[in-house]
Amino acid sequence: MECKVNQNLTKCNCTYEPCPRKGICCQCIEYHRKNGELPACYFSKEAEREYNRSIDAFIRDYKKR
Repeated sequence: MECKVNQNLTKCNCTYEPCPRKGICCQCIEYHRKNGELPACYFSKEAEREYNRSIDAFIRDYKKR
């Protein structure tokens, strides 16, 4: 399977600019999962900017929606 980085980038809401995994979803998910986190795409725009990718932060954000 070929990674569609350009297509992924149009949907990626991650604002962390030095991220080397931006647009490479499989690497992003693997990285955050290894750290007990969720990637930016799970968060609202406001919560994503806090860079807190914890599961607790996701639950708080999700409850606000």
